[in-house]
Amino acid sequence: MDFRREKVKDYFLLDTNVENMFINEYMVSAPGEYVKVYLFALMYADLGDSISNELIAKHLNMDHEDVLKAWTYWEKMGIIRKLYRDPGNKFDYGVEFVMLKEQLYGEQMQPTPTASQGISAMMADEEIKTMFSDIEKILGRTLNSSEVRQINAWTSDYQATPELVAYCFEYCYDKKKSSLKLNYVEAVVKNWVEQGLRTAIDVEKYFSEMDKKQYLHKRVFKALGFNRNATEEEKRIMNRWFGEMGFTIDTVLEACSRTSGISSPNINYVNRVLENWREEGKVGTTHSSKEVSTSEINQYYETLRNLEFAEAEARRETVYERIPRIREIEEELNRLNSEISKIIISNAVNKKEAMSEIKETISSLNAEHAFLLTDNGFELDYMDIHYTCPDCKDTGVLETGEKCQCFGEVTREKIQLLMEKINN
Repeated sequence: MDFRREKVKDYFLLDTNVENMFINEYMVSAPGEYVKVYLFALMYADLGDSISNELIAKHLNMDHEDVLKAWTYWEKMGIIRKLYRDPGNKFDYGVEFVMLKEQLYGEQMQPTPTASQGISAMMADEEIKTMFSDIEKILGRTLNSSEVRQINAWTSDYQATPELVAYCFEYCYDKKKSSLKLNYVEAVVKNWVEQGLRTAIDVEKYFSEMDKKQYLHKRVFKALGFNRNATEEEKRIMNRWFGEMGFTIDTVLEACSRTSGISSPNINYVNRVLENWREEGKVGTTHSSKEVSTSEINQYYETLRNLEFAEAEARRETVYERIPRIREIEEELNRLNSEISKIIISNAVNKKEAMSEIKETISSLNAEHAFLLTDNGFELDYMDIHYTCPDCKDTGVLETGEKCQCFGEVTREKIQLLMEKINN
């Protein structure tokens, strides 16, 4: 009598053996995407079948680059080996899954560090340790082991310095706050490295230059009456005016004014005008001071606002001294506004009538406030904060999130004049 077992022909009806050591020691601290790559490829390894990294990426709905990063991660953990087919091609390799029990207990192989041991070794580097400390302060929480490994991989995968990574978290957190994702930070780090940026100072200089160029582009487009963004070719042409050709913004705007006589103003027309002027020797090069960094501009705005707040407070005290009733009115207005807030969230039956009565009183007090100011020779806005730029209220940023026009007009001379005003 023969005994035989039916062979299952469908791969997906079979089982894949996963060592418990992988689950306990490695899976819990690894990025989820990397675990998916490991298990999916392990299934094919058990079947003795082959599959490319491109197909793995397609099956798992991942980027091909992330699959390669997963193998680099598992190789560093010591649980797979890359078998290179061509020593000169670092992307052409097979993957061999290591038997974890042999790795830990076998006589012929040294034990592989566990996930927790790997993190301890990582933190022995003072720069790395400082980087993670700074990141946790920025995020306001402790990083888990999976996040630690993912972030640390950027220093090797992209050759990013710990200083650059920490600065990138600060930059991205200011933009995204609670919605910040590691993948977003990683993309920014990668982009910065590709731009040749290595330190926080490099990034500051880069953004300062970008802000300056963006401001110049907007000034030109405004002069030409364009209500759209510049194309890459138009940006290249305009950058050449201010860089290689050495024209100042005033000279370029003068060239833009020459388009008033044509039916369709365009960048190429302005470029021809400037090219002619260049040949004639009309080059208005700028001799301004050293470039001002973004951090210096932000400090300028903060100093400017503090000065404006102090000046407004001084004006208020002057009014209070001459017209004590003004202070009483403002205190009563604050009390009534607070009362309105309480009524709004209350369940009072006569809510509507109470609100109407209070609003009538507020209107009467505001009228008295305005009368007392003007009757004593003060402008209505005398007690208000007088911003240098009312559009952005001296923050450099509009409500839309765009840089204000005044941001590109901050020079070292302006900063110096403000400091002299404060000191005097």
